[in-house]
Amino acid sequence: MGRRAYPSDLTDAQGAQLEPQLRDRDAEGPGRPPTIAWREIVNALLYLKQTGCGWHYLPHDLPARSTVHYYFAKWTADGTWEAVLRVLREASRRRAGREPQPTAGIMDRQTVKTAGATVAVGWDGGK
Repeated sequence: MGRRAYPSDLTDAQGAQLEPQLRDRDAEGPGRPPTIAWREIVNALLYLKQTGCGWHYLPHDLPARSTVHYYFAKWTADGTWEAVLRVLREASRRRAGREPQPTAGIMDRQTVKTAGATVAVGWDGGK
């Protein structure tokens, strides 16, 4: 990496944790091999997430927005992000002393009051 690090960049420990999921996907498929490391793609995606900037505002020292967007769409479609999230969730649960896979879930709902079907509310019921 020939640039100064951003606060949103992966640490070495985080990179090592994600490497098995992302390294193998780097060279999949036909065509020429990738010229940009998966870690730089992830760093660009983390920069987008942390700063809230748009694709067009990625700094010039990160990979091109078209490249970053290509990998984001590809990894979303092929299940890479699901695999990454699964690994991170399981590691987090192990650190907390829990089983890697949850055995129960909690669902919550919100009750919203609305006008009943028989109540005439007029053309603009919100006013």
